Amino acid sequence: MRLQITLVALSILLLTLQSCNNDVPSTNEAYLELPDSAYNYSLGVSDDIPTLGRVLFYDNKLSLNNTISCSSCHKQTSAFADNVKFSRGFENKITLRNSMPIQNINVSTGIFFDPVIGKPHTKLFWDGRESDLRTMVLRPIVNHIEMGISDVDQLAEKLKTVSYYKDLFTKAYGSDEITATKISDALSYFLESIKSTNTKFDLANRSQGKLTALEMKGQQLFSDTYNCNSCHKVETPDGYVMAGTFANIGLDPVYSDAGLANVTGDPTDVGKFKIPSLRNVIFTAPYMHDGRFSTLEEVLDHYSDGIQDNPNLDSKLKSDNGPKQMNIPDDDRRAIIAFLNTLTDVQVLADQKFSNPFKTN
Repeated sequence: MRLQITLVALSILLLTLQSCNNDVPSTNEAYLELPDSAYNYSLGVSDDIPTLGRVLFYDNKLSLNNTISCSSCHKQTSAFADNVKFSRGFENKITLRNSMPIQNINVSTGIFFDPVIGKPHTKLFWDGRESDLRTMVLRPIVNHIEMGISDVDQLAEKLKTVSYYKDLFTKAYGSDEITATKISDALSYFLESIKSTNTKFDLANRSQGKLTALEMKGQQLFSDTYNCNSCHKVETPDGYVMAGTFANIGLDPVYSDAGLANVTGDPTDVGKFKIPSLRNVIFTAPYMHDGRFSTLEEVLDHYSDGIQDNPNLDSKLKSDNGPKQMNIPDDDRRAIIAFLNTLTDVQVLADQKFSNPFKTN
């Protein structure tokens, strides 16, 4: 019997209403609605910069043929992931990997710096090929499948012809000059502003609420019995930096997508992928780098008795006789999923300052 994920009815209604406006209209048939928004920056950054980033994030004009925006593959109601296995680009071609969620990126400098090795190390994307956030935000724009712009300087020239950007860039940077650097900067600050810190789990940790008996049992199973938290580190909201690094979790005996090894060239990295944050995980389905699992129940099926033997299988998933067989019983599954529900932050999924600013006439 499949386990059912139960949500508060009001939350579902709120998200459903929000999703009705999630598709970005053509800017020729829309107008911008930008009420005052408090992004609550502690970095000395004016709200005008992430506001500009928000417009850029939702604007179809960032694609070659004005059909795709960043938000097309990173939907607010899916915790800025996508709700399909693979996303479709500007020519309707499908992407090679599932879109990762975007939440709690804390990189004020834009660089993920490793004090141990004394230099930046790659942390972004499923294969960790980028360490610079300001470079990362431009990659989909110039990707030949995703948005199709030949180079970011071409994009800057294109946006100079769009009437509403002159005022937005002037407010953000004191000049109406549009450059690739400003585009990447504004997009980066908008992404950094997407914070999830008010889940039921967070409130309980701050002694502002309590978990139910079932949720607490799920937390114990997640953290101790099955050792899930050794990789996912749910107590740390900053999933991009702190939710582990990369792991081969035995999805396949042989991987068609080499993952981290595509970047490092190291054969021991074949099949290793970025360990994602579990913030709002009930909204980020389908799961894994290739979106192979449609539900959390299927994910638990994998860890219960579906881990495949692989030369690079993570040591936490090995036993003396090969891959671990956790054989997770139904009651434990029910409790774990109840706990994962406590990682939901409905406010982020519906907050107007992260929403589509283009409104239809």
